[in-house]
Amino acid sequence: MSDYMISQIRSTDCRGLDEVDALLSRQGLRRDTNLDYTCAMYDRDYHVIATGSCFGNTLRCLAVDSAHQGEGLLNEIVSHLMEVQYSRGNVRLFLYTKIKSAEFFEDLGFYEIARVDRTLVFMENRKNGFADYLKTLTCVTSQTLPKGGLPAETSCSLPQSGRALKKVGALVMNANPFTLGHQYLVETAAARCDILHLFIVSEDISLIPFSVRKKLVLDGVSHLPNVICHDSGPYIISNATFPSYFLKDEETLIRSHAKLDLAVFTKIARTLSVTHRYVGQEPFSLVTGIYNQIMAESLPAAGINCVIVPRKEVKGRPISASLVRQYLGQGNFDGLKELVPVSTLDYFGSAEAGPVLERIRKAGDVVHY
Repeated sequence: MSDYMISQIRSTDCRGLDEVDALLSRQGLRRDTNLDYTCAMYDRDYHVIATGSCFGNTLRCLAVDSAHQGEGLLNEIVSHLMEVQYSRGNVRLFLYTKIKSAEFFEDLGFYEIARVDRTLVFMENRKNGFADYLKTLTCVTSQTLPKGGLPAETSCSLPQSGRALKKVGALVMNANPFTLGHQYLVETAAARCDILHLFIVSEDISLIPFSVRKKLVLDGVSHLPNVICHDSGPYIISNATFPSYFLKDEETLIRSHAKLDLAVFTKIARTLSVTHRYVGQEPFSLVTGIYNQIMAESLPAAGINCVIVPRKEVKGRPISASLVRQYLGQGNFDGLKELVPVSTLDYFGSAEAGPVLERIRKAGDVVHY
């Protein structure tokens, strides 16, 4: 343990943040726009010689001044950040780091999940965390698989009797909330596949809670026997893999996070023998539009076809969840009838939806960036 002091740097500490930015820049890094905790280690002249930050359940922006590398300072920074996370109740932690630093974090108890562009490694502090998630996916699939089975070469422990499934699709949606547009997308994908894996984004950051979003999705696709629904967990469009989905970020960060999310998804797809990923055309959201573009560019290289489905329209206008949220905030149920399935409309007309509607009304800006 060194004699150097570690302390939190608050958003009002301009000098401290400037020194953190300078240190990160010297290490070829930059401070993320969205952070909820930043600390620094100071030398005896009160200059920043090491730093690290948190956002949600992730550690990020970690750096040590080159003059002090080899002194074990990064170990102390990480230990400090982990204590902060544990005090918040976050015991499952993630980080991304440069490839050359991955071995160091392995020594601290982090395990690699995926690599991006041969420059970035995504890691977590659970040895079997990702492997257990994949096992859960295969278990859910085997329990609900329709007649037939997956190809023999799959890594899934699934039934092999009957015909082999030739076309396995995947679709990821936040469904905030579930609209006729979402339903049309699922129906279109399901009609083109033997089996469709539908991942519901389970990060609970959206205006409509995950428990409600999941209920509305399950109700809205219950008539489709070849659709298997999964929770996305922390591995698909989450604050760990894709924070830009939930926050306003510059395009460079959106692209970086999208590539990371897709690197993890590719491993999930291999486990489930996914051959096609379906996405809805995106005319409104910048971040989703960039994500779709990167999917179209990168998924074919991994042997996965990316299929962009045109948006369902009402009166010549694409259905948008943002517009649905606006109508919910306004109490415009006549407008909602044209945009959402009966199951979604019934929920928001019930007393159970009262707290959610109040949350939407208070939000003000309900448009997805």
